[in-house]
Amino acid sequence: MPTRLDDELRRLVSAGVLREYQADALRDAAEADSSQPSSGTADAEPRAPRTPPAATHSSALTEVLGYLGGALLLGAVALLTLANWGEMSRAARISTGGSAAVILLGTAVVLAVLQRREQLSSALASLGCCVAGFATYVAVEGEAGRVIGVAVALALAAVGLWWLAGSSLLVATFAVMGVGVVVLTADVLTPDNGTATNSAGIAGTGFILVAFVMSMLGLVRDQVTAWALGGAAMFSSSICWLIQERGEVMALAVGTAGPAALLVAYGRRHASAYAVVGCSILLVIWPTALYQLTDNVAGVAIGLVVASAALLISVLLLTRRQRQVT
Repeated sequence: MPTRLDDELRRLVSAGVLREYQADALRDAAEADSSQPSSGTADAEPRAPRTPPAATHSSALTEVLGYLGGALLLGAVALLTLANWGEMSRAARISTGGSAAVILLGTAVVLAVLQRREQLSSALASLGCCVAGFATYVAVEGEAGRVIGVAVALALAAVGLWWLAGSSLLVATFAVMGVGVVVLTADVLTPDNGTATNSAGIAGTGFILVAFVMSMLGLVRDQVTAWALGGAAMFSSSICWLIQERGEVMALAVGTAGPAALLVAYGRRHASAYAVVGCSILLVIWPTALYQLTDNVAGVAIGLVVASAALLISVLLLTRRQRQVT
């Protein structure tokens, strides 16, 4: 038995705190306790030392440096082309755009192969797709150059979306498809004697197709970003229908269907981007289209009151249904 315990017990007995038989009982209990092995220590197997989990998130500094590097490269190319575009030869223009595209896409591919910095890789790839399309347009020139440039940029964006999962590639795909709609409408589908007001409906139909593609991409990639961009495509379609002669009714239909789908998605997913985009489309398209239809501010106000009443009634009905379900 440890000497320290004996000394302590003797001190307590001499001080009158304990009786002798109480001190003996404590000694016996201590001896019995020290003679038995502690439970779980003899038979327990030694545990393997825990290793700290590998870091799964990349350094924020590295990400920022990568984004700055890509932005500075694009800035340098833009300044070079704007300042010396008229003096640059065709070969210099092609080499400038092609070099920037190769650097951006090459860096993105290396990062993807090494499975590092997925978001940065996607961002650089999205920039590289757009620059590659511009370089193709410079190389081919003319209407054919614009069409082929859009096709090249869209093909690269599709490969990037198949390989990577970054939301920035969805933004690049949306931007390239939007430019493609404008290019095809102006250079291919519009007759030589056509006007912008007569061909805007073609572009409006094209943006509806863009919205459909983005909604399908949302099933396999970042759903919030893809569907929000689909709503933006519906907004672009509504604007095109407002430009089209006697296209106000179609603008109202498209400008209502898109927000309705987004608000339903918001009710199911509770992603604020759906509500923001959907309400923004309603606030812009409805007043503008109603004013073009009626040419009267009072008519716009009445239409907005009707739309507001319909929305509020739908809210009440949905709330009542939810209470009945619960």
